[in-house]
Amino acid sequence: MGEPVGIVGVGLLGSAVAGVLRDAGHPLVVHDVVAEKVSALAERGARAARSAAEVARNARVVFTVLPTLESVEDAIAGVDGVLAGATAQTVILQMSTISPDLAVRMEQAARARGTALLDAPVSGTSAMVARRDCVITVGGDAKAYESCKPILEALARKVFHVGAAGMGSYVKLVTNLVMGLNGVVLAEGLTLARRAGVDPAQMLEILRHGAAASKILEVRGPLMVEGRFDAMMKVDLFLKDIRLMLEAAQGLHVPVPLASAMQQLYTAAFAAGQAKDDLATIVRVYESMAGLPPRGGPAA
Repeated sequence: MGEPVGIVGVGLLGSAVAGVLRDAGHPLVVHDVVAEKVSALAERGARAARSAAEVARNARVVFTVLPTLESVEDAIAGVDGVLAGATAQTVILQMSTISPDLAVRMEQAARARGTALLDAPVSGTSAMVARRDCVITVGGDAKAYESCKPILEALARKVFHVGAAGMGSYVKLVTNLVMGLNGVVLAEGLTLARRAGVDPAQMLEILRHGAAASKILEVRGPLMVEGRFDAMMKVDLFLKDIRLMLEAAQGLHVPVPLASAMQQLYTAAFAAGQAKDDLATIVRVYESMAGLPPRGGPAA
């Protein structure tokens, strides 16, 4: 049996992380502000904790997997946060998509308490994480990274140490930029094909076997063609990621015009009531602009 692992935040992504680590033999200590999410994992053998601090008191390695910058900061550095229960042996693995600046501040706060924090966002949908088809990019202390590398390798298909704290978040923002634009271009192409009278399913199969093949085509192409939008990554959360991309680019004086266009397209999806749908719902924005009847309805 592996060493106990703590997880703070067990929503879509956190629950997928929990499932993989449980299957790898790690006892789990979990906490979430939504009690039902904790109960679901407790029924499968996880230990329920009343706070993030309690998680840290019962596990050396603690993952935080949370949806917003505010929730990340509160879970780590707030009252009853992970740092309140951490020791010199604790390693905090911050897995959310956050700003590089916040990643650096959280690492500094942890170091001031004698604790290590690694900036370790995960690249992949919750479904990809559940089948270990994800990538983790880690920024932070190399010694702390080596101490929990076996746990990370049990979770991900590939793990990269990319430098100091903050660098993991920069890499994740670049990854999400390329991933997001890939999905937008796919929706644009499928809409053009549909308007021209090409069968969308056949078009997808042709793309799959040609130079345009990609991971996003495999993951979101079938959802777009079939009109299925149950969330693996929600529109409202991805708009947060796009904002972080634009802020990072502005801070580095890098023009990212396609990211700005992507923000407008997903804002249109949000305004159309698709905030909780998967990113594949962007095809409905294109279908609407092209005067085509949309397929599928809002995700349940």
